[in-house]
Amino acid sequence: MRVEASAAECAALARRFALPAIARLACRFRLAPAAKGAVRAEGELDAVVSQVCVVSGEVFEARVRERFAVRFVPAGTENPEPDLEDEDEIPCEGDTMDLGEAAAEQLALALDPYPRAPGASFRA
Repeated sequence: MRVEASAAECAALARRFALPAIARLACRFRLAPAAKGAVRAEGELDAVVSQVCVVSGEVFEARVRERFAVRFVPAGTENPEPDLEDEDEIPCEGDTMDLGEAAAEQLALALDPYPRAPGASFRA
């Protein structure tokens, strides 16, 4: 399955993540059944975002590529004490999985918290 954010969705996500802009967000998912009614989703995220350089303050464009895996689990069956090494669990109601939200959350996790524009350096 493939999800791609529309221009309006990119603008809303940019506001949500306090970014100047998101030019593109797409994610391919491979879904497979897992134990206890869960669905394992392997994702390949590809995004182009604008960020503010922590050194110069200039806005620059960055490409974000990330591979990840999550498990969609029936609501109420999440592991109450997850191990940091385990795949993230995303609760879902019925047979509906929000792949767009999963892609958005993975983008947020993949963003550099201290973005630096190419060539930016501190001056002494």
